[in-house]
Amino acid sequence: MPTHLVWFRRDLRLQDNLALAAACRDASARVLALYISTPAQWQAHDMAPRQAAFISAQLNALQTALAEKGIPLLFHEVADFNASIETVKNVCRQHDVSHLFYNYQYEFNERQRDAAVEKTLPSVICEGFDDSVILAPGAVMTGNHEMYKVFTPFKNAWLKRLKEDIPPCVPAPKIRVSGALSTPLTPVSLNYPQQAFDAALFPVEENAVIAQLRQFCAQGADEYALRRDFPAVDGTSRLSASLATGGLSPRQCLHRLLAEQPQALDGGPGSVWLNELIWREFYRHLMTWYPALCKHQPFIRWTKRVAWQENPHYFQAWQKGETGYPIVDAAMRQLNATGWMHNRLRMITASFLVKDLLIDWRLGERYFMS
Repeated sequence: MPTHLVWFRRDLRLQDNLALAAACRDASARVLALYISTPAQWQAHDMAPRQAAFISAQLNALQTALAEKGIPLLFHEVADFNASIETVKNVCRQHDVSHLFYNYQYEFNERQRDAAVEKTLPSVICEGFDDSVILAPGAVMTGNHEMYKVFTPFKNAWLKRLKEDIPPCVPAPKIRVSGALSTPLTPVSLNYPQQAFDAALFPVEENAVIAQLRQFCAQGADEYALRRDFPAVDGTSRLSASLATGGLSPRQCLHRLLAEQPQALDGGPGSVWLNELIWREFYRHLMTWYPALCKHQPFIRWTKRVAWQENPHYFQAWQKGETGYPIVDAAMRQLNATGWMHNRLRMITASFLVKDLLIDWRLGERYFMS
């Protein structure tokens, strides 16, 4: 009996999970799941305590959902990505794993980690999947086979390519007789600072996230173009957290949007929200072509010469929402209180920090992440 290992990272769901679906295709295989906590790496990447609490809740929900399918979740904790390489190797050896399945992450450190894992497992068949995007990086290129640097040409080419072949969603796996579980589950606990989050803003259960997506696509996506510019109006999807941790896939978003707003691909109702999904794709494609974007380097090179102001007083006022500019202050207080900020307010606060206060965007990026 072959043993298939699914390595979960930023894809904490059963529905439309390409790696999980591939691992479960062979009905005779024993399927195991793996999650590796890397608190030192998260600290270096300024992961927010609220996000850690959200991921912890998602992991426990995922563990239960996998157990109901007969798939045990193995949980390990190591310091960082480098240490996780040895952990994957040990898990594969201990469980006689024949195939390793995982979904690609496009950030530089993550790609280096995955390449190292494959090198250490010469006897294991490793399969990766472009799960966090609708179209794989490299699928949309210029006539010179280069990556687009401007969004609108990328969007037009992306839409043309998508219309040729819309990637389907894959169902959650069926219950596996080969892996039936009989022992009680041990709750997953992350060794990382955590802060309570509002479950109404950030639903944990997969069905609740899908219900939120359905409601927005049916009742909000058609008016998104009009309502998105008014922060006091509840006019956005609020799905960013679930997309960030992989509790929801972009393909699920696309298919539900087209089911409710079939003209979205042709500029009709829902097309403006589709643009937001394409912006998300654009950045992921850029990361694979320009890895310096993951190293705190600017995309536009001349901006390296900007003489940023070192003004801790101004920066702290921006952080606390005490600049004296009401919309900026309200936005920052919303972020501090909830861990979420309206899309338009993200643009306003970031622009204010960089263009009005002349403070290095990297400081603002780090604060947003934390």
